[in-house]
Amino acid sequence: MIAAWLRKRRAARRGAAFGAALGRRQGNWLLGAAALTMAPHAGWLPAWITGLCAMLLVWRGLLLLRGSQAPPQPVLLLLTVAAAIGVRAEFGHFFGKDPGVALLALLLGLKLLEIRAARDIRATVMLCFFLQLAVFFEDQSLPIAALALCASLLALAALVSLADPHGRDREHLRVASLLMVQGLPFMLVLFVLFPRIEGPLWGLPADAFGGRTGLSESMSPGSISALSQSGDIAFRADFADEPPPRRQRYWRGPVLTQFDGRNWRAASHAAEATTPFYTPSGERIDYTLTLEPHDKRWLLALDFPGPANAPLRHTSDFQLLGRRPVQSRIRLDLSAYPDTAVGRSETASNLAAARQLPSGFNPRTLALAAAFAADAESHGQILQRAIAHLRDAGLIYTLRPPLLGRDSVDEFLFDTKRGFCEHFASAFTVLMRAAGVPARVVTGYQGGETNPVDGNLVVRQLDAHAWSEVWLADRGWVRIDPTYLAAPRRIDDGLAAALPAGEALPFTLRARNDWLRGMRLRWEALSNAWNQRVLGYNPDRQRALLSRLGLDDAWALAGALAAGAGMLFLGLFLWANRKQTATDPIDRAWQELSVRLAVRGLARHPWEGPHDYARRVSSAIPELAAVMQAIGEDYARLRYGPHTDEVRLAALKRKIKAIRLP
Repeated sequence: MIAAWLRKRRAARRGAAFGAALGRRQGNWLLGAAALTMAPHAGWLPAWITGLCAMLLVWRGLLLLRGSQAPPQPVLLLLTVAAAIGVRAEFGHFFGKDPGVALLALLLGLKLLEIRAARDIRATVMLCFFLQLAVFFEDQSLPIAALALCASLLALAALVSLADPHGRDREHLRVASLLMVQGLPFMLVLFVLFPRIEGPLWGLPADAFGGRTGLSESMSPGSISALSQSGDIAFRADFADEPPPRRQRYWRGPVLTQFDGRNWRAASHAAEATTPFYTPSGERIDYTLTLEPHDKRWLLALDFPGPANAPLRHTSDFQLLGRRPVQSRIRLDLSAYPDTAVGRSETASNLAAARQLPSGFNPRTLALAAAFAADAESHGQILQRAIAHLRDAGLIYTLRPPLLGRDSVDEFLFDTKRGFCEHFASAFTVLMRAAGVPARVVTGYQGGETNPVDGNLVVRQLDAHAWSEVWLADRGWVRIDPTYLAAPRRIDDGLAAALPAGEALPFTLRARNDWLRGMRLRWEALSNAWNQRVLGYNPDRQRALLSRLGLDDAWALAGALAAGAGMLFLGLFLWANRKQTATDPIDRAWQELSVRLAVRGLARHPWEGPHDYARRVSSAIPELAAVMQAIGEDYARLRYGPHTDEVRLAALKRKIKAIRLP
């Protein structure tokens, strides 16, 4: 009995083989859906996993092309175990976002090879849906959303082709598109009403926020010049009025006070408060900052930030901090007072920290600073002497400075004389400290490009910059940008204008066709609209909307969700019921014939075709044989012909009405 059952089971499996039972059309749809689903993951998965997934897709394609059956189960089992071992070796564990997505991608490729029956296709489609969701863990941009939408359409088409294996591809796409349109109202209701949660839902702390780029809380030679190669957007600013002049666009980031001879680091003792450590005065500039995630608390506010409506923190070194690290895109309404005097009442400990230098470094710079301070009457006079010296020193601003040794400031000022903004800021700050003037390095961004399409000021990673601040007793902390002394066009016109003639520009700054530049600006404006209106729908904005709708408490929200979903289900039910009962003129005429003949017990069966029905009625009522044959022929031509003939339709209706039952 067991042997017979096994033989029957094997025969059923052979009968349900992918190539024979389900057909090549379903395979084509499924293979296309899997390929389009895996494609965006190639940028984040390890290279060997991407290659293995591609190999599995090609293997499935060859089997489909040749009409071959799935590989033996032992082979698939060995491949699955090997893939799991590889993921464990690559990531060190199975838990978390990255190994989970890698496993899903490999399982999708292996499931494609395993397909033997309809249930396997359904499982493969579900894997596609999971991976389409997983791509948003890495990127939620508009192109990724469009790609996921196309992959979902192909996956639905695979399900439709499974239900209608003999249908046309165009019809499969039409039905799949209709299914997506039917789901759109549910998506909108869930998007608006379902509780929004800040931050990721998928990862562990070890990998939830990996891969962030941008400024850090330390600076060494070459650290900022590396960012100049990146055209990625750091943040956008939407000003209430015209943006300030370019030379006022200093976006304050980490303030670096500690210096070990080569590296600058942020101090850990800066005090925090809910209001600025100065009294804002002068012109006020209002703007909205849209900051990309960088997993740090600082917000890159325009110097000098004023009081904010949001619960933010101000530091004693004039940074603006968030409540928590910026782990998702945020939008803040801020203000700035560029002409405010700051730090006039600085503490003695902060001033002492701003004079400290490590011993045994940069002896030539120390000697130069001593000469500046020898007969100076004030710190202001020392400052003017240092500025004059750097302006006349023949320093060159370049993206490709030579490597520096232990005494990096000495080598920059007296030997190489070539550097980027971090070289200028570091050298000037060391020179000031050596002369007894409190000084520190400020990192952030400078400049920005106005997008004429939406009017937003776009600041990119290549706008990263470093400058100095010195403390003067009668003025407080004063910004000094040493880069301006050697390359004033960097501040006035941007990075590209400041580089020496003949120096290769980063790809993002090279001269480009005006048409291509216009396309880029339009695309960035469209992406910004997507970010603001879709991705920017955060918990705060949802709470504000629900409050206006009177849905402040959880029960009211749950009721609104249930009511919205219920109304949508009811609407779809009524629509589907109407679609089933509604008929066109041809079917109405045919239905009328069935009703008239029903009094003789000759109503048409649902599965009965026109010719079979005409023959059955003719056998039962021979007097109607000729007219029923003509009616059946007319209906078949009208229903299955290339187009509707109004004359023939009118004739069909007359013949049906003319029937007189004997």
